[in-house]
Amino acid sequence: MSETDYCELCDLPKSQCIHGRPPAPPAPTPVKKATTRVRKTTTSAAASAPKVVTKSAPRKWTPPAAFAPLILEILEAAGGSMSADAVLDELESQLADQLLAGDFETTPEGELRWRYAARRARQKLLTEGLMTKGAPGVWQLP
Repeated sequence: MSETDYCELCDLPKSQCIHGRPPAPPAPTPVKKATTRVRKTTTSAAASAPKVVTKSAPRKWTPPAAFAPLILEILEAAGGSMSADAVLDELESQLADQLLAGDFETTPEGELRWRYAARRARQKLLTEGLMTKGAPGVWQLP
């Protein structure tokens, strides 16, 4: 071996010295792939196409889409126009036994979650053209 094969810091051959070898590259972290379960059925029609089952957590609160048809029904029964508070009160009385426990939690702004979801449903109805903006505090059909 020549003098250039030895480390100047520790006087060991560079093949044995920690100064002469580059650091090992970091080990790649394993990536866990999402898996889907396939449910196999015994019927002949379903045997050709297995069903893919996705897991979902149980709902904590009622989605806004559940309020939209009820809002339209309430407004139709009232003649097409009603104050927002009256609509929300009517929704609460009709859905008293269907609202989930999470619906009575408050949003960070301090509003009940089901009321927030109902207002979101109204916004969707406005964009779809099923409701129109009336006077402030009034919900109305077109």
